[in-house]
Amino acid sequence: MNEKAQTASANPKWLTLNLAMVGGGKACTFFLDFFRQTPLPYVDIHILGVCDINPGAQGLQLARDLGIFTTNDFREIFKLEGLDGILELTSRRDVLLELTRLRPKGVWIFDHQVSKLFQTLLLLIRDLGRKEKEVALEKTVSNFLLQQAHERIVVLKPDFTIVEASEGYLNAVNKSREEVIGGHCHEITHGLSSPCSQFLPEMGCPLVETLRTGQSAHVIHEHVIDKDRRTYCDLETYPVRINENGEIVRVIEIWRDITEQLSSRWETRIRELKTDMEKLVQEDRLISLGKLAASCVHEINNPIQGLLTFCVLMQSIVTKGKPTTEELGEFRHYLGLMCKELERCGAIVSGLLSFSRESVMEARELELKEVTQPVLSLTRHKMELQNVSLVLDFFEEPLVIRGDVNQLQQCLLNLIFNAIEAMPEGGDLRVTLKPDDAGRKALMIIEDSGCGVPEEHLDKIFDPFFTTKEEGEGTGLGLSIVYGIVKNHDGRIEVHSKKGQGTSFILQFPLADRGADAG
Repeated sequence: MNEKAQTASANPKWLTLNLAMVGGGKACTFFLDFFRQTPLPYVDIHILGVCDINPGAQGLQLARDLGIFTTNDFREIFKLEGLDGILELTSRRDVLLELTRLRPKGVWIFDHQVSKLFQTLLLLIRDLGRKEKEVALEKTVSNFLLQQAHERIVVLKPDFTIVEASEGYLNAVNKSREEVIGGHCHEITHGLSSPCSQFLPEMGCPLVETLRTGQSAHVIHEHVIDKDRRTYCDLETYPVRINENGEIVRVIEIWRDITEQLSSRWETRIRELKTDMEKLVQEDRLISLGKLAASCVHEINNPIQGLLTFCVLMQSIVTKGKPTTEELGEFRHYLGLMCKELERCGAIVSGLLSFSRESVMEARELELKEVTQPVLSLTRHKMELQNVSLVLDFFEEPLVIRGDVNQLQQCLLNLIFNAIEAMPEGGDLRVTLKPDDAGRKALMIIEDSGCGVPEEHLDKIFDPFFTTKEEGEGTGLGLSIVYGIVKNHDGRIEVHSKKGQGTSFILQFPLADRGADAG
């Protein structure tokens, strides 16, 4: 280990930069020789790798002799552990664009012009005296970071004072250089009299974190540019100069506006959530369909047995010979009964097919009775099998709301199934449709006389996957889907229950404004 490396290892405040070079010509040779022979004050620079397509390039050969990683594919450079930046020395724009496009997050790309400036900076450090080097270093760093970079950059003191700012930063905060230089960053960006972390601890301050750790830091801040416009910025800070005592005396803060990215991600997430909700409702409908089918099989079986009986009777009449007038009358009577039974079977099957059909979620004006009756028809036989008595209390006038019929029917079906399962020994189920006292809401009330819900579970029943059922009896998604559907319809849902005294769900939906239609 050389003397500089030993010093860097012993001093945790020493700034270490791990670089790689793309281009193995004269400039590459210069940097390799310089970093190998010339110590830098408070900065320890390591060359981790060199890339060039020419295996005979002098810089590539020197790197190979020094035991430094070499390659002819710059993508291999990105795999180097701890890489901070890449010096692009080929002067080729296509190489620069590819490096910029494929670079990992947090890795800097210095193009050949910036690399020349960096080379000039190193020569100044080598040739100037100690104090002169510090002045030249600070000036060159300012030019390097603020004039060449396209990012929004500000140079800060540890006391939050701004000592330099790029044009991009000035444009972002909508202030002049005179207003910014000498001010505090929290005043300029947030209008705060103290650091952000004191007023808004959840935001965090990257400068404070960099001073605490001596490393780069990263946060996302919301910036209010004016009353009507907010932006979200990705902030990264880097220590750029350390004094003789090992203290950080300057910090670079780099902004990146991610407002559009966040908006795009948010809109995408909303679309995904909407799609997920629709899929979840449809999957829940299919689960409910399985329960309905098991019940409806029994209900269809009864008319089928009747049809078979009538067929046998009619066949016995025909086998005797030509039917008499009286027997023809019996024929007509049997045919009438068979038609009714077939219509009954057809209605059951049509209801199941309609309920199982996947359709696009669509909001329109609906009368609550039209939503409710098909569900009650499909579940009536299941209620009879479990000795559940159904009582209907429907308001005489139409209750018109705006919503999606499939989602609302799924909502009601889940509540009815829950009520039936809560009454394994039978009981009473009451479905009420009426307006509220103010006449602005439509109320759908489902009351059962079942086992009820323990008080400690009432505030959890709408949580996804919460269930008191045994393993294999249900997922607990039913009531969370009900809650989501009601909220999607701008409604409210309340539950009242006591253990052993039954449960009532009260659903409220805004009544549709019929005034425009009436006029």
